Amino acid sequence: MKSIAATFVLVAAALSPLQAEAQDACPDRSSYAPAREIVADLGRIVAPEGVQEEYAVEIGGIRQWVNVRGQDRDNPMVLFVHGGPASPIIPTLWQFQRPLEEYFTVVNYDQRGAGKTLTLNPQDAVADTLQVQRYVDDAIALAEHLRSRYHKRKLVLMAHSWGTVVAMHAALQRPDLFHAYVGIGQVINVRTNEQVSFDYGLRTAREKGNAEAVREMESIAPYPGDQPITRERIIIARKWPQFYGGLTAYREDSKYFYQGPRLSPDYDDTARCAINAGSVFSLGRLLDEFLRVDFTGVERFPIPVVMFMGRHDYTTPSEPTAAWLARVQAPYKQGVWFEHSAHMMPWEEPGKTLVSLLEYVRPHAIDTPKD
Repeated sequence: MKSIAATFVLVAAALSPLQAEAQDACPDRSSYAPAREIVADLGRIVAPEGVQEEYAVEIGGIRQWVNVRGQDRDNPMVLFVHGGPASPIIPTLWQFQRPLEEYFTVVNYDQRGAGKTLTLNPQDAVADTLQVQRYVDDAIALAEHLRSRYHKRKLVLMAHSWGTVVAMHAALQRPDLFHAYVGIGQVINVRTNEQVSFDYGLRTAREKGNAEAVREMESIAPYPGDQPITRERIIIARKWPQFYGGLTAYREDSKYFYQGPRLSPDYDDTARCAINAGSVFSLGRLLDEFLRVDFTGVERFPIPVVMFMGRHDYTTPSEPTAAWLARVQAPYKQGVWFEHSAHMMPWEEPGKTLVSLLEYVRPHAIDTPKD
């Protein structure tokens, strides 16, 4: 099943060719069970000092699903804020995360309206809470919970795509909770991103002689322009940049990600179907607020900040992030270019992801005893 949420990984969710499947009966994927057992066995943490836990915890008045994995509890802890909205990392973490778990304890959670968290709570109790600040409050509350449960002084805050909106605000509001911030596919200004992405798609379509793409994109030009950024315009604006490798570099599609949850030992059929359902549930409620996101006025960042930037990212284009990073003042800052990635850097270049975290982040995250 392709997840609409997966492609939105920032406003692009509406593009999934299989988005109608979100409205269908939940497919039976029991035939994948033997493969899931192999994935589960490979990922099983057997080190005596390791941690492998999944549980629901009450955060922000609802139950939210948390996944914690690492080979050594004494390693620095990373709180990963997933993209979307409603595009959880847990069902595809098996594709890239295991090497990170040798050096970090990694925490993923399904945000409100997403994945297993969606299934744990009545939708009518959650619908009116889908606001950016509520997600920020959730991330802060979860960080405080993790510090207490796992006896950590601070955490590393890491985020992808939509999650960078939540995590940037959390870092700015509660820097005392975090050693450092890592933005992957960072959002700085949504309207700027929309224009850069659209211009790339139209330019490339013209170069390739793709009359269909040019016709579709010219039908909404100038984009975003002065017209409202509607869901219908977003569908057209995002379709072709992603077709030309703006989501996963050098690829027209990203089946590894969309269909990856089928092999996840952490998700059953109900949870897998909740990925699409969560996107439908969340997108309309968050879109207007998301389109107003703008961090360009942030001139000082209170903690070390590291940006992972895909050279071919035209989902959340990297150039605005690089420009912001060049002028911001911070205790430490580092930009890392992923030359063979677009938007999905941990999946596309997992080795460089690990090496970059070890070189630029882990030195800031070694806990020292309180005075």
